[in-house]
Amino acid sequence: MNKRDEYQPGAASGAHVQKEGEKWTLVVVRDLRHAPAKVWNALTDPACLREWAPFDADANLGAVGPVTLSTVGTPTPTISETHVTRADAPNVLEYRWGNNDLRWTLEATDTGTRLTLWHNIDRGFISMGAAGWHICLDVLDRLVAEEPIGRIVGGEAMKFDWPRLNTEYAQQFGL
Repeated sequence: MNKRDEYQPGAASGAHVQKEGEKWTLVVVRDLRHAPAKVWNALTDPACLREWAPFDADANLGAVGPVTLSTVGTPTPTISETHVTRADAPNVLEYRWGNNDLRWTLEATDTGTRLTLWHNIDRGFISMGAAGWHICLDVLDRLVAEEPIGRIVGGEAMKFDWPRLNTEYAQQFGL
């Protein structure tokens, strides 16, 4: 059995919802055992993104400017003309993906990096987003540890307990 077949996500944790008016934001916090520079590379380099993210990028996200993001694992890819609005390596990355604003912060800790993602997302999709990011960040953690298991997104995530995570996050968020 390979590492991918052994992968099972843990319980839903490390996420909460912020609401301002009609604007909903999913906040995911994950402690990683890697230096911020290594995590930054995984968040910005197109080759690394192909190993864990729910989208492909046609350019490095580590510089302010335009980039095209294409969803992966969907019947028809959604292609978004995106603009990186902030890229302060290795601390803050901000961009708009479709109609959603994403902000990633990386804070050095004694054991590695505290990664925080703020993702503005429609209320009806917030627990689904939390479940998806949970799996993606597990895969990112393994990639940065040089133990890659390959991207798990879209329909394939169903085989890796995505439905359970979606239910757990919906209960935690009171949705």
